[in-house]
Amino acid sequence: MKDMMKILQQAQDMQARMKKLQDELEAMTITGSAGGGMVSADVNGQGMLKRVKIDPSVVNPADTEMLEDLVAVAVAEAQKKAQERQQQEMGSLAGGMNLPFKLPF
Repeated sequence: MKDMMKILQQAQDMQARMKKLQDELEAMTITGSAGGGMVSADVNGQGMLKRVKIDPSVVNPADTEMLEDLVAVAVAEAQKKAQERQQQEMGSLAGGMNLPFKLPF
């Protein structure tokens, strides 16, 4: 019974740390770029798009497809970085618990 109480306490502690981590991820800004930095995208640590910045020199009304591609690449890169950061943070969070099973992240 004592072990079960310890596991429950660890679960409560982890839940509090998880909430704090989610708040931190939401507050952080991660940037991805394309076209040598001509297009950049900022996402939060959860991968939600916050801002897109486009250098005026890449705006060509005759070639909007290139600009669309650059925006897509910058957003994808930023989201990939955010996902990697989130996995890294989650892994360190779970590493502090001595559970009798392995968590899936």
